[in-house]
Amino acid sequence: MASELRESYSYSTSCTTRPVSAARSLATARWCAGQGWPVHPLAPGRKTPAGNCHACRRPGHTHRGCGCPAAGRWCHGFHAATLDPARIDQWWGANPDLGVGVACGPAGLVIVDIDAHEQVLPDRNRLLPGIGIADGVDLTGLANGFHTIGVLAALRGVTSPADDETTLRVRTPSGGLHVWYRAHRTHRWQCSTGSGARALAWQVDIRAHGGYIVAPGTVTEAGGYEPVGPAREPAALPAWLGSELERTGHLPPVDVPAPRPVPPRARQAVIAAGGGHGAASRTLAALLADVAACAAVPEGAAFSEKLNRAAYTAGGLVAAGHVSAAEAEQALREAAEHSRPGQERRYAAIIRSGMNAGRLRPLTPGSHA
Repeated sequence: MASELRESYSYSTSCTTRPVSAARSLATARWCAGQGWPVHPLAPGRKTPAGNCHACRRPGHTHRGCGCPAAGRWCHGFHAATLDPARIDQWWGANPDLGVGVACGPAGLVIVDIDAHEQVLPDRNRLLPGIGIADGVDLTGLANGFHTIGVLAALRGVTSPADDETTLRVRTPSGGLHVWYRAHRTHRWQCSTGSGARALAWQVDIRAHGGYIVAPGTVTEAGGYEPVGPAREPAALPAWLGSELERTGHLPPVDVPAPRPVPPRARQAVIAAGGGHGAASRTLAALLADVAACAAVPEGAAFSEKLNRAAYTAGGLVAAGHVSAAEAEQALREAAEHSRPGQERRYAAIIRSGMNAGRLRPLTPGSHA
C-alpha cells in the first residue's frame, strides 16, 4: 500500500478526538482516487457529507441538473464525488478537517456494514430475511450483526465476511466493521441502508449503488475508522455472497415481461401434487409461474428469491398434508430448470433449504407464505 495511505492510517489515540491533519485527509483522498474510487468530503468530525450551499438547500432541490458539482462545489454528497486530482487538492488542501467519503457505486464497491448495536432482538423471521428459523432454535447469545452474518455464513459453509482476512476490513468507532469487496462491473448492486425493503441480515447492511462509505483513516468525534487484519485492498466479492445479495433483492428492479406460463411438465407436476386444480395447486402454480418467468432475464430477476419463496410455500403445503413432497419437489425442479438450465447444483440447494424451512410452518392454501 502506498506510503501516503499508511500515513493516513497511523494516527494515535489522542488524534481521534481532534480534527485530522491536512496530510492525513488529503493522503487518504488521493489514495482512494488512485484506486479509481470517487471521493467526496464529509463534515468535520462527522460521518455525514459536508453540507450543501444555501441555494441547494431549497425544498425540492436535488442533484439532478444542479451546476454546483461542475463548479467545483461538494454539494449533494456522493453525487459530487470526483477523481479529479486538482479538485481533491482544492477541497482537502484548503479544508484539512474534512473527512473522506467514497461513492460506492461508481467505485465498483460492495461494502458489508456489520453493526454491533445494543438492540432488542427482533422477530426471528427478520434475523435472516427469507430463511426461516424454527421456534425450537435457541437464540440465546445472539445479539448483533456479527452473530447474524456468522450464522448465514455457517449455513452456507463459508467464512463469515467479518473473519475474511483476504479483503480490506475497517473497524468503526461504534465497534462495527466495514468489509470491502470489489463488485463485478456487470452487476449494479443496490444499498440496503435506508431502503426499508431489503436486508442481508439483522444489523447487516450493504453499501453499494446509491450510497457511500467512510474511507479508512478518517477520524470523527466518535473515533477513527481503522483497518484491521493484513489486507489493505478489497478482494473480489465472493460468489456465495453475490448469490445471497441476489436472493435478498440487492439488484435493481428490471422490466420483466408478463409472466410466462408454467412449463407443461411443471404444470402437470403441480396438478398431480395438489390432486387436481385445487387451492394448493393454484397457490404453488402462481409462485412457479414467477420462477419460470425468470427465464426471460439472465440476471436481476431475483430468481433465487422467487424460487426460495416457492420452495418455502411448497414445504408448508407438504407439512399441512395438502401436497405430496415428491411431486412438489419435482414441480419446483421443473420450473427452476426451465428458468436456469444447467444450474441444478444451485437451484437444488435453494429448493432443499426452502422446503425444509417451510415444513416447520404448515401452510393453509391461500394464506401468505
